[in-house]
Amino acid sequence: MNPRVLNVEPTEDYQLVVTFVNGERKKVDIAPYLEKGVFRELKKINYFKRVAVSFGSVMWPNEQDLSYDTLYLCGKTLNT
Repeated sequence: MNPRVLNVEPTEDYQLVVTFVNGERKKVDIAPYLEKGVFRELKKINYFKRVAVSFGSVMWPNEQDLSYDTLYLCGKTLNT
């Protein structure tokens, strides 16, 4: 089982810097999702920046979400 999200920070280029409960930090590129269904709304950068941690994963106000598994498996590890 992959670790849950502890903190999330959006960037200007549609990426998320995600800190997991095990202390790992990863950068996740959200750009590939921006043309898919409910994720199109994330193209508005001010809306994209409203991401928050929710139940160990991430969510936006209109309930777009990504699982902690997706974030962990698709993220690129950052050196701390």
